Amino acid sequence: MPVERELRQRPADTQGDGATSVTAPAGHWRLAWQAAGSGEPHSLLIDRRAFTACLLLLAALVAASFAYLALGSSALTLRSVLPALAGRGDMMAVFLVQELRLPRLAAACLTGAAFGAAGCLMQTLARNRLATPGIIGIDNGATAFAVASVVGLGVSLAPPAMAMVGATTAAALTFGLAAGGGTRGYRFIVAGIGVGAVFGAITQLLLAKVHIDTANAAYPWTVGSLNARPAGAVMLLTFGLAFGLGAALWLTRALTLMRFSDAVASGLGLRVTQRRWQVLVVSVLLTGLAVAVAGPVGLVGLIGPEIARSLSSPRGVPIVASALAGALVMVLADLAGRVLLSPIEIPVGIVTAVVGGPWLLWILLRPASRNLV
Repeated sequence: MPVERELRQRPADTQGDGATSVTAPAGHWRLAWQAAGSGEPHSLLIDRRAFTACLLLLAALVAASFAYLALGSSALTLRSVLPALAGRGDMMAVFLVQELRLPRLAAACLTGAAFGAAGCLMQTLARNRLATPGIIGIDNGATAFAVASVVGLGVSLAPPAMAMVGATTAAALTFGLAAGGGTRGYRFIVAGIGVGAVFGAITQLLLAKVHIDTANAAYPWTVGSLNARPAGAVMLLTFGLAFGLGAALWLTRALTLMRFSDAVASGLGLRVTQRRWQVLVVSVLLTGLAVAVAGPVGLVGLIGPEIARSLSSPRGVPIVASALAGALVMVLADLAGRVLLSPIEIPVGIVTAVVGGPWLLWILLRPASRNLV
């Protein structure tokens, strides 16, 4: 066999003490160490291209963050931004950076990362790049329940908690209506679009039945906005994102196998149904918390994973790169919304819709074989 011939031609190196040094596969770095006390060897393979992609996205995010803090209706120089971050320098610059722009930047990074990671998880789960939380109705479900709490329908739960309930409800309905097709194929996508349309209509009905002032208070939940986001929801998203990314990284091997058919994945030892539910729960958690902060900015879950996938290695599932790309897209979109028509502000959801709409059409018009994850 070709693999056996390659192994015979490339024998493992033997060190002087008799230990065997394993050569890392092509395109990987291998980190090896021994556990303290037991002396058991451990190793970790790092994909070079995926690692480089994450570094590039992180550098771009840092650069975009400094531009975000400096630009606006009152522009600052980068030389004045750095002291303002530490609370020194001109008091107006300190106020603009620490009180107005930095909290909003944090919300943009966290929500973008959550949307990007959730989009990558959902696309891998359904093996379809159109299966983002926004397109399959999870965003609209979270929005409808959050708006219901804002307009006051006798519900005592806060909008973040209601958004989580709505996201869970929409995911359950989509999964139930697609019964028989599971999360694979276009039946899941069509069911999600239908569920999203129903929740979108419910949102509009709620806004039409309340006073204009109440409707204006709920308006940011319908289009997506990062203006004056509640600190409690942002803090909750911080912990949720940390847990969600950790869980997603723990599920990396399962996500890689899910790209194959269920029979192949089961044959390789994967508990397909159990892992599928775990991935779905993590995706719903990230989406619900992100919608609770920014509203339905769902197309970030489409753009972020596409950018990450184009930069990363095709051998793995780019969870971290998708989160970084989603954060970058959200920061740039909100910056554009603040600067383009200043002092008039364009909600970030409108900016991402303008950019994401053509991107979605481009995915649809490509050959069908490339729509699979």
